[in-house]
Amino acid sequence: MGRAEIGIFGGSGFYSLLPDVEEIKVDTPYGPPSDRIALATVAGRRVAFLPRHGRDHQYPPHRIPYRANLWAMRSLGVTRIIGPCAAGSLQPAVQPGDFVFADQFVDRTSGRPDTFFEGPVTVHVSLADPYCPELRRRGVGLARELGITAHDGGTVVVIQGPRFSTRAESQWFSSLGWQVINMTQYPEVVLARELDMCYLNISLITDYDVGLAGREDIAPVTAEEVMRVFKANNARLRRLIMALIERLPAERGCDCGLTSTRGRFAD
Repeated sequence: MGRAEIGIFGGSGFYSLLPDVEEIKVDTPYGPPSDRIALATVAGRRVAFLPRHGRDHQYPPHRIPYRANLWAMRSLGVTRIIGPCAAGSLQPAVQPGDFVFADQFVDRTSGRPDTFFEGPVTVHVSLADPYCPELRRRGVGLARELGITAHDGGTVVVIQGPRFSTRAESQWFSSLGWQVINMTQYPEVVLARELDMCYLNISLITDYDVGLAGREDIAPVTAEEVMRVFKANNARLRRLIMALIERLPAERGCDCGLTSTRGRFAD
């Protein structure tokens, strides 16, 4: 089986232009991941790419095999995950086309398998700071170097999906001061931490959510519009991620790898 040190949850647009891409099938104790994993070399680093929704977008947010996806990445040796996602804005200052590097989340999902610790061993993992501060700092700095409007930190509220929020729900989220709304960040980031992996969120803002304060004129978002804006910004996102891979130091300078799962994988 191939090896990698950095994992990216992104579609074929991230690696289609790279030479010598190898696609592999990975089995896990939690079933198959969303798709085959593509391995490639970027700036001398081995990188694993996996579309979280599947290549044909066949998995809605609440049906993504999150545990299999994260386990597959870790079994390849991955210690850092970059998790870009499409997201809506809950605040006027966060505009479509901006990138938000979240540092907190609020879970509003239900029924998703969200831990590897199901007994008989019980482990309580600290999630006070769920996202890797080192990756976020580097990501924000690089985005600004590239001329991308980047917000350093922000709370993403994760809804169950696949439906979008009602106006009342969206107004509630906005009134609480949260910045971003999305359907996939939970439990992805939690599972990464349980496996001692760093996780960087890059929320690409595709729209204003319908409950934005003072903007009753906002039309309800559609999946087609989300994908249109995301694809229009895909080149900027790809450029940022490739530059980040090139600049990352070999050794981690954070505490994300100190959870409690040492011994599960031999790096």
